[in-house]
Amino acid sequence: MVKKFRAELRSLKEDVRDMGDLALDMLQRAVKALETGDVSAVESFDRDKKRLADQDHEIEQDCLRLIALYQPVAKDLRTIATALKMNTYLYRIGRYGKDIAILVPDLADVPESSDCLDSIPVMADLVIGMVTDALTAFEREDLSVIDDILPREEEVDALRYDVLRESLASMVDDPRRITWCTDCIMIARYLERCGDHACKIAEKVRYMVTGDRVEIR
Repeated sequence: MVKKFRAELRSLKEDVRDMGDLALDMLQRAVKALETGDVSAVESFDRDKKRLADQDHEIEQDCLRLIALYQPVAKDLRTIATALKMNTYLYRIGRYGKDIAILVPDLADVPESSDCLDSIPVMADLVIGMVTDALTAFEREDLSVIDDILPREEEVDALRYDVLRESLASMVDDPRRITWCTDCIMIARYLERCGDHACKIAEKVRYMVTGDRVEIR
């Protein structure tokens, strides 16, 4: 019984990691499409969103089944509870990837002056690194890779306000850019929310490993 539970718990963690890889891939592909103006890349996101939703449902069902069947305690129970929360955060990260991809066609025609976009690749690199490290911490139960996640989150927040300021200034200079700049503001907001979800994952992983609840944001 114990051996089977251990095997199922390992399988659950692998499923969460697989879902995390898909969510991360959607975010990375969306940012890449944004940088290259590749509007054709958007087509695959509907399929990936459905797959992500299926994984969300399957992980939730597996978590509830493991709790009902084995009645785990202590770290085992915390691991299942963490998986249950992570699938929600990961689903949203993948959704934000799709939301960014949807805006790629509108942003394909970049104005001559496009300062609003300068901070977005930097934000994206930071956020992708945060999500990657949060997943690694979960997989390896290694908290050292998320020790600096708060300063990274603060940097993401500061860059979001840079995009906001530059976009508003650009709108004032040329009202024809209002739609384009609004899209830039939305993308910065989506990336900032992905950073928030990475922090929430880091909080849950710390709780899973130590049993201590530490609020990062």
